[in-house]
Amino acid sequence: MSYLHDIDPIAVTLPFWPHGIHWYGLMYLLGFAAAWWLGLRRLRAGRLPGIDDNAFGDLLFYAILGVLIGGRVGYVLFYDLPAFIDSPMMLFNVRGGGMSFHGGLLGVLAAGLWWCRKHAMHWFDALDFVAPLAPLGLGLGRLGNWIGGELWGRVTDSPLGVVFPRADLGPYTGLPIEQLRDLHAQGLLEPFARYPSQLLQALLEGLVLFVIIWTYSAKRRSRYAVSGVFA
Repeated sequence: MSYLHDIDPIAVTLPFWPHGIHWYGLMYLLGFAAAWWLGLRRLRAGRLPGIDDNAFGDLLFYAILGVLIGGRVGYVLFYDLPAFIDSPMMLFNVRGGGMSFHGGLLGVLAAGLWWCRKHAMHWFDALDFVAPLAPLGLGLGRLGNWIGGELWGRVTDSPLGVVFPRADLGPYTGLPIEQLRDLHAQGLLEPFARYPSQLLQALLEGLVLFVIIWTYSAKRRSRYAVSGVFA
């Protein structure tokens, strides 16, 4: 039998904050913290000559802004443009979720370009430096997608199948989780089970890619090489 996804997306509830702290947001924080720690290690190893801790802190700060702003703007433009045209203020309604990987990537590239111009550095030298810092953040983001029950895979009848309450469940779409539990126990939701692609992506885009790029970048490489492996 498949697994019914029934994970609470809220990690911490606070008496003074009605929306709570979501696991997805915590995954972002962990990803940024990992990038900071790994970046300092690469900085100590001389992988970005002429740049001190403060300058690296600026780079990471601008990159974080690029991820957050670019990710949100990209999601609205790529996936929810009609709603944005109807109500432009929905751009700031982040409580409903909605972040785009491609928008975040463009935001980071733009932030990196601005930082490189400020420090008179070749753009790809900065990209080669930050490429090994990104995979863990990507993997953590996919774990956040898994906990939130979004970005599922295609329908499957394999033992790996997961029933996601927010997915298309035919006549059962939109039913409360309590009713879905009963239907799942009766086996009525089996035709709607899907691959948990978020977990596979977390493993491949996150952990495996990190090990490959981090190991490859342990030695000095020519310009474009490390970012080329990431791409």
